[in-house]
Amino acid sequence: MARRGGPERLRVSGGTWPDLTPAPTSTPTPTLTLTLIPASAPTPTLIPARGSPAAEGSPGPGGAGRGAACGTGECRRGVRVPEGGAGVPGRDELVDRCERLQLQSAAIARHVDEVLPAKDQADQAVLNAASAARELVIQRLLFVGKACENEEQRLLERVHAEEERAHQSILTQQVHWTEALQKLGALRTYLVDMITNLDDQGLLRAEREIFERTEVAEGILEPQESLKLNFNQTCVQSPLLHRLWASAVLCCLTGSQEIHIDERTLSPHLSLSEDKRTLTFSPKKAKVDLDCPERFDHWPNALATAAFHSGLCAWKVGVEQSCAYKLGVCYSSVPRKGSANEGRLGFNTASWVFSRYDREFRFLHAGQPQPVELIKAPAQIGVLVDFAGGEVLFFDPDSCTILFSHRETFTEPVYPVFAVAHQSISLVQ
Repeated sequence: MARRGGPERLRVSGGTWPDLTPAPTSTPTPTLTLTLIPASAPTPTLIPARGSPAAEGSPGPGGAGRGAACGTGECRRGVRVPEGGAGVPGRDELVDRCERLQLQSAAIARHVDEVLPAKDQADQAVLNAASAARELVIQRLLFVGKACENEEQRLLERVHAEEERAHQSILTQQVHWTEALQKLGALRTYLVDMITNLDDQGLLRAEREIFERTEVAEGILEPQESLKLNFNQTCVQSPLLHRLWASAVLCCLTGSQEIHIDERTLSPHLSLSEDKRTLTFSPKKAKVDLDCPERFDHWPNALATAAFHSGLCAWKVGVEQSCAYKLGVCYSSVPRKGSANEGRLGFNTASWVFSRYDREFRFLHAGQPQPVELIKAPAQIGVLVDFAGGEVLFFDPDSCTILFSHRETFTEPVYPVFAVAHQSISLVQ
């Protein structure tokens, strides 16, 4: 072999082969890769091919078996270990790593080719569903908005018409009574003149004329209060507006978490949970201080700790476990002692309650029950008090149904009030 560009020697893949003498025919010849390198290059470590005698620890050409010394280090499975003791991965281990990398690559390729396209399709389905849901929300809100706009226009027109009617009625009354005053004034002036200027015979001669004029005066009735002169609030009544408003108030106001039942007001037939939100009825009276002025000593009633005196307030009560209950509002002056009917909620002028007894639903105030027809007993009842509007309203949150609405101008702060005569009721968060 000709040498070019200086001295060269044979480089064996993985190391410098010390001897090119063929091995005995009985020994397998290792697979070698030969490369010409300059003589000044450092001598690499020889790593025999997998399956060669050197790799398996058998004696090979120019070397010993496994465990024999190889130069300055120790040869272990074809890897020359430096004197410092740091090992270099062997061929088998590298092959294993290659196989693991190939398996990992195959798994990733399969994920990219099979799983991700399916996920893309699923993701597209999610996007389509989200888009449809978004469109549904927008369409429904647009429909509600349009309905609200139409209802607003209708109600404002009714308000304007009622305003004009009341105003015209007032003007008509003003004209009427102004004319009446003028007639009465003229008649009085006439009578005074007749009395002053005529003697008795003259009065007798003018008797017929005087009678006719006074008869006109007697036809002028005394003015009386007329509802026609007032603005009729019923012109703004709208079931749609009422329900939307009640739903919005009950959804937006979080009054229930601010309401707790006052333990001092508990009837001896009632027990209160630790969180002061659940009232449970017991037919047996508990041993309590009946002389406490705040306590209901006979009827199974209880008040909340705080009163409301302005704005809007709302709370929800879970009633699905009870077939006998009352809930609503009352003044602090509500009777609390004795077994008379006045101590029953709704049977006095200081309480306004929605009542259930078995399958009978009623609104009670001042002892005057008003039946409420319901197809299904509500699981929850919302109570809404509007001080500015002068209204107390009972609402079914599940069906968005107004159970009963009562107009009242409250002159005192009102307390949430409760009564239960069967199992329990609870304030809802």
